[in-house]
Amino acid sequence: MTMRIKAIQVSNFKSLVDFRLDLAKFNCLIGLNGAGKSTVLQFIDFFSQLVHGDMKAWLRERKWNTVDLKSKLTRKVNIDFCVWFTGSNGEIAGRWEATYNPKQNRCTRERLDLLNCLVETEKDVVTITNLSEGSVTTHEIAVDYEGSILSRIKRDLLPESALKCKEFIQSITSLDLLAPEYLRQRTRESAGKLGLGGQNLSAFLHEMSIPKRRQLITYLRQVYPRLQELHAKSLRSGWKQIEITEAFMGPESGLLPAMTTEARHINDGMLRLIAILAELATPNRFLLFDEIENGINPELVEFLIDKLVNATQQVLVTTHSPMILNYLEDDIARAGVIYLYKTSQGFTKSIPFFSIPSLAEKLTVMGPGEAFVDTKLSELDQEIQSISEGH
Repeated sequence: MTMRIKAIQVSNFKSLVDFRLDLAKFNCLIGLNGAGKSTVLQFIDFFSQLVHGDMKAWLRERKWNTVDLKSKLTRKVNIDFCVWFTGSNGEIAGRWEATYNPKQNRCTRERLDLLNCLVETEKDVVTITNLSEGSVTTHEIAVDYEGSILSRIKRDLLPESALKCKEFIQSITSLDLLAPEYLRQRTRESAGKLGLGGQNLSAFLHEMSIPKRRQLITYLRQVYPRLQELHAKSLRSGWKQIEITEAFMGPESGLLPAMTTEARHINDGMLRLIAILAELATPNRFLLFDEIENGINPELVEFLIDKLVNATQQVLVTTHSPMILNYLEDDIARAGVIYLYKTSQGFTKSIPFFSIPSLAEKLTVMGPGEAFVDTKLSELDQEIQSISEGH
C-alpha cells in the first residue's frame, strides 16, 4: 500500500496554533508574506526528523535553538500534533499523535494507531498491540533518545504496518532552503540525501545509478536541447564536482567542439531544476519545496509543474507566483491550492483557496492563476471570517 498524508494538526509550533491542514497528492501553499507558508514546511520536516532522531543535528543545520520551535504566541511549552494517513486510494490507514517536549528534546507521549496495530508510549514504557496476531507486548525504554520512540525502538519489535509507516515518515524530504551557493558546492558523499539547501548535489548525482542519471538527462534535454552530458566528476582529492557538456552550432551550421562548464558557471535555474528532478528520481515519498519558482525562467515553469503534478510522490510547494497556478488543471487547483492567512492573534490558519465563494465563482470563468491575480489577498479576511461563522 502506498501511504500518503491526509491531514496534519498541530498546536504550539511557531505560528501554528490549533492549526489544521488537509492535503491532496499535489499541494500548493499561497498567501501573503509572513502568513506561515515556510513554517508549515518546517513543521512537516520537523516531525519527519523526530522519527530519524538526532534532533540536535537537525537544529544545528537550521541554525535554530530548541526554544525556537515553540510558539511565542502562547504560554504552552509542549508541541502537540496529529498526522492522519491514507492509502493511495484514499482509504484510511491510521494516525500518529504525539506531544513533544522541547526541554527534553523528545516526545513524552505518542500513539501510532494503524489498522492492525497500536504503538503507545507513556512514562518510558512502550506497549505494542498487534491486532493481526492478537498479541500485546510491553518494553521499558531508556530515556537517552531524541525525537520519537520510533527512532529508537528496534525494527523487529514493530509490526509490519508500523514499520512501513515509520519508513514513510522518514522518507519525507524537504528542500526548503535550496540555494545556488549550496548547489555548486563540491562534496564527498551524500548518504542518499541532497540536504535542505541542496549542498550534497554533486555527490548525490555521482552516487545515482546510470539509468536514473540517463533519465535525468533526458528530462533536462526537453528544456535544454543543447545539453549532451551531466557529470558528477570525481576529483583526485575525493571531492565530487558537477559539470555539464553542451554542443552549439557554428557560424556555418557545423557543430562546434563540445563545451564543458563547471558548477560555478552553471546558471542558477538549471542547478535548481537538476536538484528537483534528481529528487523526483528517489524513492522518497513526500517532497517539500519552498518558493518553487525561484531562479527558474518563466518558460520552464510549465515543464516543472507538469513533472511535480505527475510525480509518483506526494508534493507540497509554496509560491508567490500566479504562473504556477496557471499551469494547474481546475480540479488539481481546487483540491490542492491552499490559502494561508493569520488571525488577529497571529495564528496561522488554512483554507482551500477555491472553496472561498468569490474564488470558486471566478474559477468558473478564469484560470486558477488569473483568479489569483484578480484577487486582493489582503481583503479576503472578512469573507473567510463569514465562512467560519457559518454565514
